[in-house]
Amino acid sequence: MKRIVALGLLGVGGSRVVRIVVLGVLVALGTSGCRVMQHISDGAYRNAVADGTVDDLRARGITLRARPECEFPVRAGGQTLTIRCTARAADGAPVTVTGRASRVDQSDPLEEYVVTVGNRVVLRQDCLGLGCVHRNH
Repeated sequence: MKRIVALGLLGVGGSRVVRIVVLGVLVALGTSGCRVMQHISDGAYRNAVADGTVDDLRARGITLRARPECEFPVRAGGQTLTIRCTARAADGAPVTVTGRASRVDQSDPLEEYVVTVGNRVVLRQDCLGLGCVHRNH
């Protein structure tokens, strides 16, 4: 059952809320000894953050040269997950996404994403993507 949940998240794009993917990542991280599940869920979360960033920036008139590349710079374990993505805007300006989710083992994780273009913060919100409903705004 857990595998079906994680596999279903692979298709998550910008039209879905990143929060759903955080929960999917938790299912895999909570399953000890299941590296395949963690890999699938990590990939789903990276895809959702990248796609959500593209959609949110596009909605603000900012286009990217390519889809953001994301990684998990800190494996805090337990209840915290961090992600960092980088890309270039069409004009060559660097784009950076930093995200942090806490209480990830609960049904209502707290998330924050900050997106900068050049040296300017263009987004600071608790979810990414076109279907995002902001909790803290």
